Parts: sequence; C-alpha cells; structure tokens
Amino acid sequence: MQLSVKDTASILNVSEKTIYRWIKQEAIPSYRINEQIRFNRAELLEWATARRIQVSPEIFSENEPSKLALPSLSDALKAGGVAYRLSGTDQPSVLRSVVDVLNLPEEVDREFLYQVLLARETSGSTGIGQGIAIPHVRNPVVLHVSKPTVTLCFLENPIDFHAIDGQPVHTLFTLISPTVKAHLHLIARLCYVLHNADFKAALQRQASRDDLMEALSRAETAIPGATPHVSP
Repeated sequence: MQLSVKDTASILNVSEKTIYRWIKQEAIPSYRINEQIRFNRAELLEWATARRIQVSPEIFSENEPSKLALPSLSDALKAGGVAYRLSGTDQPSVLRSVVDVLNLPEEVDREFLYQVLLARETSGSTGIGQGIAIPHVRNPVVLHVSKPTVTLCFLENPIDFHAIDGQPVHTLFTLISPTVKAHLHLIARLCYVLHNADFKAALQRQASRDDLMEALSRAETAIPGATPHVSP
C-alpha cells in the first residue's frame, strides 16, 4: 500500500511538517508519483523499526479482508525456533549459519536464500540498533514457503552488522514469509514488542526458550487491538 504524507505522519505520531523535513533531508524513504509524495508501507515500517520509532496502533489495522488468518508472532517464533551460540565472525559467515539452522521445507534452495539475504544487507543493513538485526528477504514470495516463521538467533560472538547505531549485533530475528501481507504483519508486531521492557530484558540475558516465549506472549498481548491467541 502506498501511503500519503498525512498517513505517514499519523502512523509515526509526528507532524506533517516533520515528514516534509525528513524528506528534504533524505532521511526517510519516499517516492514522487504523479507529482505526489508517497511512501511504501514495508519500507516505512523497516525504517521506523531501525530507528526505534514507536508507530501508531493504526499500523495494526487491516485494510483488506483476508481469507487466511495471519499468524501471531509467538506462533511464528515457535515454528522458526531459537538458536544459541550461533557461530560466525562477520556478516556473510553469520548469515550462512542462520540459513543452516532455519526450519525450512526441503524444497527451499538454501543457497539461493543465503544469496538473497546477502543482497538485502548490501542494499541497507537490517541492524536496527542495540545489538539487534532483522535479516529478511525484500520479496518474501520468491521462497514459496507455505507458512511464515521467525527464527531467533543469539550469536556466540557479537559482530559488526553496520547497524544504525554502530553497535555490534548479538541477536538476530530472521523472518521468512509466504506473502508480503504476512511479512508486514510480523514486522509490525516485532517493531512493537521490541519496545517492551520485559521482552527486551529476556533477549538481553538470552533467556531460555520457555522464558522467551512467555515474555513474547505477554508483550504481544499488549498490542493495541490484539486478542488472546489459541494455537490449533
């Protein structure tokens, strides 16, 4: 969905004047379409996440009805799993280790996925600051997976991920999604829960899988408009 300046200001809880200033400074990703300024929702959400900007609750509203139920972040993490002491000394070797531990169907070409993740980092680091990165493919559909997953990896040694704050990265959330809509859904929720003090503390101490899932579930329940989720 392409957003207007007014939409973007509302989502980011800032004035339209601030949005125009960011555009002039080339600080925010924007496009000029038919003499009007527009923003891509996916890029805007990634931009806000990287700058730790708390987005408005309206980002969670669905503008289109969907026949498929969108997953909770908790369910996506259950499907993707948690990995500890992941090896790697730089971005390429860490991403290689990430791809090796991902819970993927056999038909997914892991080498292709690895190259796509590398290319994504070349276009702009997914390091969002405070030691966290969110590696993902720019176009989720190319992988042809049937359900979205989020895999949480704690690195054995923090590495330079060219993050926005310059701090080395020690925690990665890797998103794999079958659709752009599901990708946005999960990114929005991850952006929200990373502001939750209890969940951040669990990440910082690299808590057990059970403790992490409990902290995430509590944080996700606090999302505006969220309803208690019951796994099938």
